[in-house]
Amino acid sequence: MKDHVRSNWRSAVLVCRKCSKKLDGGFGPDGDERLARALRKHLALRKGRKAAAGVIEVGCLGVCPKGAVTVIDGADAREWLLVRPGADLDALAGTLHLVDNDPPAV
Repeated sequence: MKDHVRSNWRSAVLVCRKCSKKLDGGFGPDGDERLARALRKHLALRKGRKAAAGVIEVGCLGVCPKGAVTVIDGADAREWLLVRPGADLDALAGTLHLVDNDPPAV
């Protein structure tokens, strides 16, 4: 039996499923997608452990903000984000360390 499994993730983000469901969308180009799916599509991430980063919907995180989704960056778990519908996904991806901000090596 295996005692560990590898993934290709450089970072992991947890998105509250209950908050997303309450908003019934609000993200993506047409504003009709849940946050986790909109982020995956925007960054062209696949699902599963072979993706470049993990965007995972989890059960209730207990914050329950009105009109927002609770999000946790796995690299900075002390600060939780409350993301409002229509948020700029590029800025959010940068804040959540989902994009590689390192300049290319010369």
